[in-house]
Amino acid sequence: MPKPYPEEFRQGVVRVARDRGPGVTVEQVATDFGVHPMTLWKWMIRLALSR
Repeated sequence: MPKPYPEEFRQGVVRVARDRGPGVTVEQVATDFGVHPMTLWKWMIRLALSR
């Protein structure tokens, strides 16, 4: 079964979340991109561990 989000999309959302400004939460970034906040947290962890 294909992943619901392309890898490029995931990396872009993670980049935005990492570069977010003061007062902007990961939850807000996730909502802006239409993904669940826990999903974004998992993407961030996975990409951090793969480096």
